[in-house]
Amino acid sequence: MEDDGVALGADGVPRCAWALSAPDYVAYHDDEWGRPVHGEAALYERLTLEAFQSGLSWLTILRKRPAFRAAFAGFDPEVVAAFGPADRERLMADAGIVRNARKVDAAIANAAAVVRLRDEGGLDALLWSFAPVDHARPQRWADVPATTPGSVALARALKAHGLVFVGPTTAYAAMQACGLVDDHLAGCHRAVA
Repeated sequence: MEDDGVALGADGVPRCAWALSAPDYVAYHDDEWGRPVHGEAALYERLTLEAFQSGLSWLTILRKRPAFRAAFAGFDPEVVAAFGPADRERLMADAGIVRNARKVDAAIANAAAVVRLRDEGGLDALLWSFAPVDHARPQRWADVPATTPGSVALARALKAHGLVFVGPTTAYAAMQACGLVDDHLAGCHRAVA
């Protein structure tokens, strides 16, 4: 990795150096990370995957993403909120996803919380209310925080609305994944001026 955290890919395009370790990362970096995401199912998916990633490599989650989508009904919160014991057992037996009981239970509980949030404007409105007005473009990877006061506040708000397994670090990763913050490094082709 270069000192500034940006490196040229095999195609000659400057990217955040973390994205160059695997083709899956290049695609995620170029097509998704830091781009605005809206819609209940899409945001619920990002929150769920960030929670499942906790303690694991993001590459593991990316590679299992199609299986997660199949296992969790396309991340339709209403369908997942109705999952019962047989569904939980099915999920715990699914080698295509991460089989962690706490994370599976959190995904189901969070779906129910997302459905309840509809009465208060919905998940989209809640998450995007925490988008910072001014977010400084990081110059180096060392400038990218693991948490911010905004992610602490977001985690607190999500928990107040019944979501679980969403601490400040997971909340900040979700903010990055959903485009609330754009942490593409200065010099990366995806950095928006």
